[in-house]
Amino acid sequence: MPRYDFRCRSCGATFELRRPMAQANDPAVCPEGHQDTVKLLSTVAVTGAAGAAGAASRAPQQGSGGGCCGGGCCG
Repeated sequence: MPRYDFRCRSCGATFELRRPMAQANDPAVCPEGHQDTVKLLSTVAVTGAAGAAGAASRAPQQGSGGGCCGGGCCG
């Protein structure tokens, strides 16, 4: 189940809730009982060997030209 971060506008507390995606934008009450909260933007970072291998497989091949037109005339 996804986790969503919220901040209370009344007391400034930041807290996390686990809830179904269908309830992602539903109002949340802070642990102190305040109702005035806002959902924070979450970021996701994906790293690892699979990402590096994928990038290597997309690299241009030796002698494949390059430059602006791919013909090897400019670079």
